[in-house]
Amino acid sequence: MPRAVAPPPSNEFEIRLTKPFSGPPKHTIEVIGSPNRSASIRTTTHTSPTQTTHKTGDVPADDVQELLRLVSELRGFPSHPSKDIYEKDVKVDFNTFEIQWGNEEEESSPDSVKEIAGEQKEDFGRIAESIEALARTFAKKDAAV
Repeated sequence: MPRAVAPPPSNEFEIRLTKPFSGPPKHTIEVIGSPNRSASIRTTTHTSPTQTTHKTGDVPADDVQELLRLVSELRGFPSHPSKDIYEKDVKVDFNTFEIQWGNEEEESSPDSVKEIAGEQKEDFGRIAESIEALARTFAKKDAAV
């Protein structure tokens, strides 16, 4: 079932990774930009319930293209609003003008959750790790809140 989220302006995207899958976020990565250009990346780490640290940076255009290629593989993957079906303790949301997908969405077919292949779990994990690697590589500048 498509999300009721307004898509970003034409040719813009937002990718968000949040840990853990359920409960208050401890770590969030956001990548925002346009294809064929560099993108902004921001990490937020919750060091306590009231304190956070932020790091920002820019992702080069070539890495943006690779990230978009990887994340587009998630199209059609099943999701579940309350169960971590990929067993990675991570939420990923991908929002473009063409695609709105998240692994914490309502699933139109409950049976598809039972049919998740090991390969889909591996692909999801690989994509989540790629997003985290981009953050480790490029989000190094301290950011004001």
